[in-house]
Amino acid sequence: MKKIIGLLLMLAFVGCSSTGVAGEKKEETKKIVVAHRGASGYLPEHSMAAKSMAYAMGADYIEQDVVMTKDNELVVLHDHYLDRVTNVAEVYPYRKREDGRYYAIDFTLKEIKGLKMTEGFNVKDGKTVAGFPERFPIWKSDFKVHTLAEEIELIQGLNKSTGKNIGIYPEIKAPWFHRHEGKDISVAVLKVLKKYGYTKKSDLVYLQCFDPNEVVRLKEELLPEFGMDIKLVQLIAETSWDETMVYEDGKAVPYNYDWMFEDGGMKKISQYADGIGPWKPMLVTDESTKDNLIITDMVKDAHRYGMEVHPYTFRLDEGRIPAYASDFEDMLDIFYNKVGVDGVFTDFPDRAVNFINK
Repeated sequence: MKKIIGLLLMLAFVGCSSTGVAGEKKEETKKIVVAHRGASGYLPEHSMAAKSMAYAMGADYIEQDVVMTKDNELVVLHDHYLDRVTNVAEVYPYRKREDGRYYAIDFTLKEIKGLKMTEGFNVKDGKTVAGFPERFPIWKSDFKVHTLAEEIELIQGLNKSTGKNIGIYPEIKAPWFHRHEGKDISVAVLKVLKKYGYTKKSDLVYLQCFDPNEVVRLKEELLPEFGMDIKLVQLIAETSWDETMVYEDGKAVPYNYDWMFEDGGMKKISQYADGIGPWKPMLVTDESTKDNLIITDMVKDAHRYGMEVHPYTFRLDEGRIPAYASDFEDMLDIFYNKVGVDGVFTDFPDRAVNFINK
């Protein structure tokens, strides 16, 4: 009888596992929902209100894009400039650079906190036009830029008061730019993460970055130096986006991401990262139709080398549902169940949470 029970337990264990690198057994992980800039489909991106709403909606992780100020503070902003989400151009009209942008790194934390923050906008013909017209109206209510530490304290505070355990998903923005400006943003971010107890892979944190050189540096140099070993995610961009730049002879040129899409690309990334964050069309091509989904090998290859896959960004705004999906939930079904991703970044975390829990 003991032998039979032991055999049944062994079979149950095998049935609950999946094959990872080189045939190793790996426990199935729960599909996750990452609140992209918070519940940014409902409230201004990266506002404390958007983060609180995402928490209440049941997201598994909440994202923080991190940039640095003139006085070496870390603030949560998607861009390393201020003019897309604040009234900086009105308050400090003469502080823009030659390219017309107002960079966070040129302002102190006190100056930035004195600005009004709003839903993302563009300036057309001298008028501010919302990037997503259906979302929270621009310049309504009162929102402010906050620090990475303040947001972590909010999430950890809610974890204590609710009994839940929601994770964080910070992104180191443009480390190449910060270094060129004389600031080591990666070191600053790791200091904050360590201070708040995020030090090992079992902690609920993913640290992401588009800059492959910096992710390698984090893995090989900085994490060992800090006595840390947290999960690293390599974000993937198209070279044409100029998302990551490298300096050659003092001139910034685009980093070439092409190798990530070639044979052996995922194997190479797996040597320094625990996961990848690709753009949706890198997994299901735009040529796909409802009757013919064209799914790339990226997820399969990433999983082969033990990496998780968290694509971006899932939105339900007008024009944001691809032609091959009938609606937002159908899009989630395609990616979670047919493509096999491990999680998604979404501006509408409630809809993804409801989909997973239905």
